[in-house]
Amino acid sequence: MQTTEKKAGAWKRFLYSDLMLGLSDARQIAYIAVLTALCIAVNFFEIKFGDVQFSFTVFASILTGMILGPVYGFVAVFLGDAIGFLANSGGFLYMPWVGLSVAMMAFLAGAMMKLPLRFKGSVYVKLAIICVSTLLLCSVGINTTGMYFYYTGVGFSQKALGYLSEYFGGVNLYWTYALVRLIFMGQLLNSALNFALLFAAVPLLKAAKPLKLRLE
Repeated sequence: MQTTEKKAGAWKRFLYSDLMLGLSDARQIAYIAVLTALCIAVNFFEIKFGDVQFSFTVFASILTGMILGPVYGFVAVFLGDAIGFLANSGGFLYMPWVGLSVAMMAFLAGAMMKLPLRFKGSVYVKLAIICVSTLLLCSVGINTTGMYFYYTGVGFSQKALGYLSEYFGGVNLYWTYALVRLIFMGQLLNSALNFALLFAAVPLLKAAKPLKLRLE
């Protein structure tokens, strides 16, 4: 019985942030609501530089996971993305793999913050791991893969076809399409800017005493 309780306790400590474990149910709901609202809000802000569309979605998703932990972070980001899309769809079709991608960013961020690294500056090492893993597993592994299979069915956009033709001779294999999205259509730059914002936000998170975040 004691072993089972210890295992259950360990899983609970892994799945929820230290902040959420120490709050009442009402305050947990309040934190989830606030961060869900943040994820909804970022759906309304996009900045365009030529072919590059910059948004704060990656920043908000990873930040939510860091604060709420894997489970609550996943739920808040997935709900925020879905509600944000409904409020600001622009007439486009809802693509569930996009919501899954950003929600998994929150899950991975919450999980990586549990890594047993306890030295000065370790939060930056954790954040670097979060950035690389979310880029590869979520932005490429989930989002780009979903887009690829979607566009192989309905046809690639003219912008993507233009890059494929110019740089890859018109070959639209998965990895060439992934490179087009990452490099020529700005996904890598957008992610890098969001990651830079996260590193800049760390001192602010440390200074926010009400959050009581254990970042190191």
